[in-house]
Parts: sequence; structure tokens; C-alpha cells
Amino acid sequence: MNITQPIDIIILSNAPGEVTTWVRPVVRALRARLGSEPSSVRISIIMSPCPNASGREVQILKTYPEIDRVQGAAHFTKFLVWGKTAENWDWRTRGIVIFLGGDQFFPVVIGKRLGYQTVVYAEWAARWQGSIDRFAVMNAQVIKSVKPQYLNKFIVVGDLMVESQSSLNSDTITNQQDDITIGLLVGSKVAKLGMGLPLMLAIAEYIQAEHPQVKFVIPLAPTIDLATISKYGDPANNPAIALVNGAASTLEQSETGYYLKTAKGLTVAVHTDFPAYELLVDCTLCLTTIGANTAELGALAIPMIVILPMQQLDAMRAWDGALGVLVNLPLVGSPIAKLVNMIAFRTLGNRKLAWPNIWANQREIVPELIGYLDAKTVAEFTIDYLEHPEKLATMKAELRQVRGEAGAAAKLASIVENLLSS
Repeated sequence: MNITQPIDIIILSNAPGEVTTWVRPVVRALRARLGSEPSSVRISIIMSPCPNASGREVQILKTYPEIDRVQGAAHFTKFLVWGKTAENWDWRTRGIVIFLGGDQFFPVVIGKRLGYQTVVYAEWAARWQGSIDRFAVMNAQVIKSVKPQYLNKFIVVGDLMVESQSSLNSDTITNQQDDITIGLLVGSKVAKLGMGLPLMLAIAEYIQAEHPQVKFVIPLAPTIDLATISKYGDPANNPAIALVNGAASTLEQSETGYYLKTAKGLTVAVHTDFPAYELLVDCTLCLTTIGANTAELGALAIPMIVILPMQQLDAMRAWDGALGVLVNLPLVGSPIAKLVNMIAFRTLGNRKLAWPNIWANQREIVPELIGYLDAKTVAEFTIDYLEHPEKLATMKAELRQVRGEAGAAAKLASIVENLLSS
């Protein structure tokens, strides 16, 4: 596109999952379509508060070369109310506000104040239909509740979570028992690490006792650093280790990198490179928590077993909106979280939570183990897959079928280009 007038693009986002699985592919697509010169197209990211935030979102965003400016969530309220950023950013005459996480009301306010057009990416629901210029929606289901007079604003672009590097897909499942690697995706939020890390390490100990040749790796999420992973392996800092009968661990370093070591001698390599696609596609199978990571694994067609331990109901506080604020309040947050999670899990019933199963309209492509989980039972369940590679091959084939086509980010960028051209 030939840019004759300098423009600003503001992207609103709010959480680590959105930062890594939505923002990253979208800014790449925008640069590919609109050009890489900031003097013509300047991309600014403004984060809004989120109870799931790790505090490292700004640091991660600053590693994306496509982005020119980043403001953290701590300064969002002042910007929303008064239109002032912490660094007193200037704004160009023309621009577009893109919503990639948070509250859909935010682009309405910011777009009106700056006189910018607005684009909302909507997964499940599209709000403020009369005030937003364009909606890029995940699927046709979102459009069913749209008022007829606003249908011309809606374009189905697909799922941004499928934007992983599909070219890296592993096409074969190894039958070689001497070449098995299991990835442990322990979580991108501290709310999941407490139980997830020690439970997965204990599972790995059981598996290795039966199959000593199996190797284990942890691709560390960008929102979790080495100090944090070390902390949650220490019983003195993590009482949930005893709660799930998990394995304690220490973080150690060798010539080849960092690894976690348990009392039974299990060693698990810890990789900090992100994204870790090249590492993941070498995995025969992954154990993972729920979240955006299941979408990335699904997009890469990597077999997985999803685990969600419920031994500590107040540990799960990764809710959005007002509910997320309530369960994270001091003193009263814990009892509220217990009540909310108890109601939520009872209400969910048999509803599937992993993204591949959601894509498949609640058909279980990848197993979901939810409840009071013990390491031995999960290990035996995992070993059955390792000993029956045909099950892994079936899972991989079904993941390829449901993951959908890549291209959502490019379609969203095309919407932006069309608005700028109109």
C-alpha cells in the first residue's frame, strides 16, 4: 500500500496469551502489508490491566521489531480517562485502533477521542456494534447474534491462535523407543505453576522409571523466568508440592544450559528460547495445562495430554474481567476463588477446555484430565500412548484436520488496509 499520509496504529491488548498468540502475528502481517517504515506507519501497543498478567508483557513486546512504542498496563487508566500516555506520546492526524484483548469498550472510547477508525478482533461475542467500524471475527458463529444493520461491518478471518509456524509441523510420529521426548508445558501464569510444575515432574519420574530412555524438556513461557521456575520447585516456597504429592526440584546449570533435577535423579532440560517451535516439533508428546499453549500445540499438530489438577481450588485465579479482580483481592480473594471455581467446574460438566477440542465442537481429540489428579495415574495414562504410537498418529492426523488454515492475521491486516484506503 502506498502511504501518502503518516498514520498511527494503536493495538490494545491485555494478557500474556494475547501478547504472544495474537499481537505477534498481527504486527508481522501489518508490516508485511503496510511497510516497515515508522515514518509512514507507526505501531504502538497499549496494555490494559489483566489479573492474568505476569508483569513481563512490556518486556516481551519490546522484543518484537515491528512495534515502535509500548506502554504498560499501569498507565492505562490515565490514558483511557484523559488521553495522556506516561511518556506524553504524540498522535498523528489519522490512525486506527485495533482491539486484541481487554474490554471491547476501550477502542470505542479511544477511537472517538483520537478520531481514529476502530477494528475489533472478536472470538466469541461482538459488542458495541454501532460504534465499531469493523469486526474481524473468529468464525461465522459470532455473526449469528449481529443486528442486521451492522452485518456489513463483519468479516470472518479465522482463529489468530492458528498462526503458529505451520511449516515446522512434524509429519511423523517416531516408533523408536530410544528416541522419545516429552515436552512439559507447566504454564505461563504463576497461578498454574504451583501445582503444575511439581505434578508434571512427578509424572515424569514415574514415566522414566518405566522407560529410562525417555527425555523430558520444559519450553519456558516468555512470562516465566528461571528464578520463578526455581522458586516453584522449592518446597519452602511452594506448599502445593505436598498438596499434589509432587516432586521438588532444584535449578542447575551445565555447559549445555539449565535443567531441573529431582531427588530421584530426573533431569529436565529448561529452554528459554521463544517461540520454541523447533523444540516442540521434536516432541513425541506434550503434557500441558489449559490455555493458549493448547492452541499452539494444536496448530503444530503435536499430540498432547491436557491436565488440570483441582487439589487446590483457590489456586486457579485466571479469570477475566470483574471476576478476575474479585478472586485476586487480598484476604477475601481465596474464599471467593474457591467458591467460584467449585461452581465453574460443576457448571462446565463435560465441556472441553483445550482449544483443539473447542475447534472440534467439543469432540475430544486430545485427552483432558481434570480433577484430583495423582502422578502415577497420569503417568500410566501417558505411557499407554507411548506404547501405542498408532494412538499418537491418530491424534496428530485429527489435529491437522481441525486446526484450520493459517491466514487470520493477514486477513485482519487486509481489513486495516481497506479502511485506510477508504
